[in-house]
Amino acid sequence: MAMPTDHLPEGDEKRAAVQSMFDTIAPRYDMVNRLMTFRMDVGWRRKSLESMQLSPGSVVLDLACGTGDFCVELDERGHTPVGVDLSYGMLSNARTDKPLVQGDLLALPVADRSVDGAVCGYALRNLTSLPPFFAELARVVRPGGRIALLDVSRPDNKVMAAGFDVHFNKIVPFVGGLLSDKNAYDYLPRSVTYLPPPAEMVEMLHTAGFVDGNRRQLSGGLSQLLTARLP
Repeated sequence: MAMPTDHLPEGDEKRAAVQSMFDTIAPRYDMVNRLMTFRMDVGWRRKSLESMQLSPGSVVLDLACGTGDFCVELDERGHTPVGVDLSYGMLSNARTDKPLVQGDLLALPVADRSVDGAVCGYALRNLTSLPPFFAELARVVRPGGRIALLDVSRPDNKVMAAGFDVHFNKIVPFVGGLLSDKNAYDYLPRSVTYLPPPAEMVEMLHTAGFVDGNRRQLSGGLSQLLTARLP
């Protein structure tokens, strides 16, 4: 199923379209991602892990793991990562030998209270609903465990926001279309509108049972990081 270009899908249509889209762009995903972010995404992931203050040897889920960026970083830090992604295409292009599972983030194939933490990179806007995802995180993470969720963000600063709009809404679709799939990179900038306001997402985390929920912008607001822990 091709990603619709004339509207933003919802529900089952969105789930199927997202899965098909990432299957399609998987072979060149890493190359395009590094190019579009000027490799800043590498630093954003590192900041995410640093924010979690994980104990040595922690078992951590890499949700919407894609080709395994977080898995690689977690392994290098001495932790035990387990990747989960809806896209077979992404998993087949993974750059890690750590355990990978095909699965839906709204119904994780993971036992209750079985992991020390969870990370998720740039997938919140691709989920059909956030509250069920946050509830799943609260189910599988042990008490005291932490989560770090990355996604794109429009900067609060007006000058930064203007530059962001040009890059994300004009350059990303153009270059992504040249190097990969045009429909996919037309959709990705528009998908930011799926994200609720930051305060609403933090409140969703608290409703799911997390405490110390926090949202901050990275690199002047080009990305946002949601963090929280289970009591």
